[in-house]
Amino acid sequence: MADEQIVAVREASVESPAPTAGEEKLSPKLAAADAHPVEESGTLAQVKALGKYMTRTEVHTYAFSVAAQVILSLFPFIVLMLTLARRVFHSERMVNVVGEMMSHFLPSNQDFVMRNMRVLAYSHAEVKIFSVVMLLITATGVFLPLEVALNSVWGVKENRSYLKNQVVSIGLALGVAILAMGSVAMSAAQQSVMNLVFFGHTQNMVFSFLAKSFLTICAVIASVGLFFIIYWGLPNRKVPARSVLPTAIVMGVLWEAAKYIYILVLPHLDFHSVYGPFEVSVGLIMWAFISGLLLLGGAYVSATRQALREAHAAEHAEE
Repeated sequence: MADEQIVAVREASVESPAPTAGEEKLSPKLAAADAHPVEESGTLAQVKALGKYMTRTEVHTYAFSVAAQVILSLFPFIVLMLTLARRVFHSERMVNVVGEMMSHFLPSNQDFVMRNMRVLAYSHAEVKIFSVVMLLITATGVFLPLEVALNSVWGVKENRSYLKNQVVSIGLALGVAILAMGSVAMSAAQQSVMNLVFFGHTQNMVFSFLAKSFLTICAVIASVGLFFIIYWGLPNRKVPARSVLPTAIVMGVLWEAAKYIYILVLPHLDFHSVYGPFEVSVGLIMWAFISGLLLLGGAYVSATRQALREAHAAEHAEE
């Protein structure tokens, strides 16, 4: 089969134009229908198609919208995590792990952010209640543009209603919170075990190295889980888990690598000269924007691979 060959599936007619990957139509029941004609053009051409997709205006619009909402939801989320660790689990070790893990995810000014978040978490109950309310409001603001973007990638022509989107967004927000608390609990348990193994002598390089390595592993697992639940649960159609899990793994690792690159580049951007004391917020927004682009790029790859897979299956069925 030549690289430039066009493969068709059962639902495609000869007269109909061949849409590009990401524009596939779906059955009325929103089931994972067979893909429409997709150009099987090799790795290089697929990379070019991905690059073309990433330069679209709407992709950057979605990414900027997600970035703004992520910043609004990030700080209430940290307050909620610290409150759960302190008030529900009554574990000071988990509180410390929350601080370490959030510092791991933040690209800059980690000490400044976490110091102020601890102050808010130890404040009056009204502050914590308001943080939960704000988290619910801003979480839906994060997932709403993401749903529209992922529906476009998967070829879904109809978005969820506002009420259904709120329900799905709250469910995904709870899933993210459970995933984060699970990672924190694993890290805290690992540190407790290591504390016993080292007989309480934790102020040494070996303990620090092992603890940091395990924390990084938990953070990567949490990142993979985050990408997976978004790719799998957010589009308004049934998405096969096997079509998004490999991409979620790759994007989770790539996101971690991109964060370290961003940390290295950040001092050269010199946001302080332009934004002064607001450099913290600007740095976080830029990182959230980059994360949004990575997330959408991974979604495009998943949809394209699934479309080609369905096309191959349809072709073999006709033989």
